[in-house]
Amino acid sequence: MAPSRALLRCTARCTMSSVLRPSPRLLSTACRISSPPSALHPGPLRYSTPIRIQVVAPARRRCYSQDANPPEPPDYLNEAELSIFNKIKAELEPVKLEVQDISGGCGSMYALEIESSKFKGLPVIKQHKLVNKVLAEEIKGWHGVQLRTKAV
Repeated sequence: MAPSRALLRCTARCTMSSVLRPSPRLLSTACRISSPPSALHPGPLRYSTPIRIQVVAPARRRCYSQDANPPEPPDYLNEAELSIFNKIKAELEPVKLEVQDISGGCGSMYALEIESSKFKGLPVIKQHKLVNKVLAEEIKGWHGVQLRTKAV
């Protein structure tokens, strides 16, 4: 059973006012119940011992290995994609970089996903302006660009 459904089921059975009520914030976390099994029986609500619900936050993932190795261009990139990849890699020193021609092969529209430490402290607009500055000459000949940037 999914954690959110388990939490809903736990709190739905506990109708006493001293027990936690479900909230949107708690529904995205896991639920551990420390109570006697008899208290969880779906029979009549008779609680001789209180039910304690411990909310457990999901673990965060840390990727230390990404910082050590700069991204390498995949072998499936065409010449134009490779040129864009290398230019961004040289200027912005990204941790993650993906370049994709989404125009069907004619090179008029690209999707770029960039994660870099140079974006730290900058709002998204300024991150995009920085990428536009790096690719100013290339962007003049494009129809459009999809940018996804993230500070590391």
